[in-house]
Amino acid sequence: MENFKNKVAAITGAASGIGAALAETLARKGCNLALADINEKDLQKVADRLAHTGVQISQHVLDVSNRNAVENFATNVMKQHKGINLVINNAGVALAETVDQMSYKNFEWLMNINFWGVVYGTKAFLPHLKQSTDAHIVNVSSVFGLYAVPTQSAYNAAKFAVRGFTESLQEELRIEESHVQCTCVFPSGIKTNIAANGRMGNTPDAYHADELRDSFDKYAHTTAEDAANAILSAVLKNKERALIGPDAYAMDIFQRILPSKYKQFFVQGTKLANWWRERKTSKA
Repeated sequence: MENFKNKVAAITGAASGIGAALAETLARKGCNLALADINEKDLQKVADRLAHTGVQISQHVLDVSNRNAVENFATNVMKQHKGINLVINNAGVALAETVDQMSYKNFEWLMNINFWGVVYGTKAFLPHLKQSTDAHIVNVSSVFGLYAVPTQSAYNAAKFAVRGFTESLQEELRIEESHVQCTCVFPSGIKTNIAANGRMGNTPDAYHADELRDSFDKYAHTTAEDAANAILSAVLKNKERALIGPDAYAMDIFQRILPSKYKQFFVQGTKLANWWRERKTSKA
C-alpha cells in the first residue's frame, strides 16, 4: 500500500483514543472510513468532526466480543463501501486485578474484547482483503504483549495472544505469497482514557486502584495522534512489527537483555512502592 487516498479503512474502537486519531489522520489523507465502536454517542462525535473532509464515512455500533456482530460489520462494510483495504483491530479495554482476586467474569470480559475481538475482526475481513490489490491488517497488541507486570495478568494474556496470533498469520500469508500485509502494533504509554475507563477489580492493599491509574497517566508520554502517525507509517512501509513510543523501544530492549530477570525489577519496584506508602501512612 503506497498511500491511503481513495482506500477504505475499517477501524474498531474508533470513538476515542488511538482509534479516533487514526480515523482523523486517514480522513485527512483521503481515506474512506468504516468506523466501529460500542459507544454510539462518541462515535457520532468523531464522524461529525470528519464530515468536512469529504470522505465516505459509515458508522457501526459494534461489540467486538460478539462474533456474529463482527461478521455482520464486515458484510455491511462491503455493501456500503464496495471494498476494503485496511482493517485496524484496535478496540481494547483495561483491567487491573491480581490472579488470586480476579473474577472469571472480569477475565472473560477482557479476553473477549482484547483477544477474540482481534480474531473475529481478522477472520471476518480476511477473505474480503484477499480480493483487493492493496490490503493490510493491523492488530493492536501492547508492550504488555512483550513483558508481564503485576495486576495485568489478563491484559498480558490477551496481548501476548494477539502477538502470537498475528505473527502466525504473517507466516501463513508469506507461505501463501499473499498480497495481504499484516502489522502487529506494540504501543507503550499512550495518552488515552483506557486506564480511566478500565476495571480495577478486586486488588489487595499492595495495589491501589488510584495509584495504578496515576502511574499509567504519569508514564503515558505519547499522544494518540503521534501513535496514529507511527502506525500508518508502519503500514506504508509494510512493517510486520511496530513499537510505538520511546518507552516501548526501551522496554523491548530491557526485556531482550533480561528475558527472565526483568520480572525482579517489577517485584522490587512494587515492594518499594508499598514500603514508601506505609512509611507515609505511619508518619501521618
